Amino acid sequence: MRQEQVRKNPRDALMTPKQDDNTPKSLELSEGQLEVHFRRLNLAHTRRIYKEVAVRAEKEGWSYRDFLALLLAEEVARRKQTRLQRCTRSAHFPFFKTIDEFDFTLQSTLRESVIGSYLGLDFVTEGRSLILHGKTGRGKTHLAVAIGYRAIQNGFETLFTTAAELIEDLSNASKRGHLQESLATYTHPHVLVIDEVGYLTYGPDAANVLFHVVNDRHLKKRPMIFTTNKPLTEWGKVLHDEDMAAAILDRVLERGRFIHLDGPSGRTRHLNLQEVLPAGADRARISGIDVPEFPEPTGVLATHPSDSIGHFGARLKNITVTEICHTSASGAEPRAWTAFAILCSINKLWRVTNEEPPAH
Repeated sequence: MRQEQVRKNPRDALMTPKQDDNTPKSLELSEGQLEVHFRRLNLAHTRRIYKEVAVRAEKEGWSYRDFLALLLAEEVARRKQTRLQRCTRSAHFPFFKTIDEFDFTLQSTLRESVIGSYLGLDFVTEGRSLILHGKTGRGKTHLAVAIGYRAIQNGFETLFTTAAELIEDLSNASKRGHLQESLATYTHPHVLVIDEVGYLTYGPDAANVLFHVVNDRHLKKRPMIFTTNKPLTEWGKVLHDEDMAAAILDRVLERGRFIHLDGPSGRTRHLNLQEVLPAGADRARISGIDVPEFPEPTGVLATHPSDSIGHFGARLKNITVTEICHTSASGAEPRAWTAFAILCSINKLWRVTNEEPPAH
């Protein structure tokens, strides 16, 4: 009686495993059956490596647990790598840079510890933002890409775009009446990088469309990174609306930070321009390789052409060739001949202007 009661007990019925029609009666599955199960569970990498791992496990005497643990670890690692590659492509970075490649020794005020606070999870979860300001070539875009890539490594999505591309895209969408649909492209990613604010000229509705992006992301606490070569006080002129620019910066900097980058340009650092053209030296007004050998004319204009010509001609008229060529004795022969040629030209102009007959 007791045995019959136990069998009829519903609790025992729950403990009894049910036989599924799809469950194989034998643990020895064929290779084709394993392939089907791998595909159904989307274990693509495990399907490729399980044979090799099984041979190694048999040779080294692994336990079933160790064998399963390795397969799972390999599958997870492969999925992370695949996701990292996919998200990096989707971010549309102009180039690939990491924080380790940035040379902080060239910066006089910026320290790696400051940027370090933007490399962790808090940067995204707390919705912090960042404005990187500096002249061209100072590494603003490098840092923006590096921070965006680190966010991808931390499991988030990043989108990189230029201010010109974003404004043009949303302006065209607004004209077609599809602004809300297009906004999702820039408000959905966890991190948005907007590069080169102020480099190009934007349309009259630049401030309007940019405000939509900034305000939406600000409400959702989603971080933004801006790079710009313009001071914040000039953003109103850049975006054609002082009030709207102030509203944009107010939202960005509420939980954000402004960082100025200085130092030499990373693109022309190999040319040693600081040594060729010292900071205190007078720069040439006309572009060229070297500063002019002779001083450029002043801004004072003569009342009559003959006045300026006569003035310089009178000063140089009585200079003899012996005095000019005397400089050749000190090793400046090319300069002496150049001065001699200039003297002849000015003397000739002086004679013609003052209506003197040419010497025979």
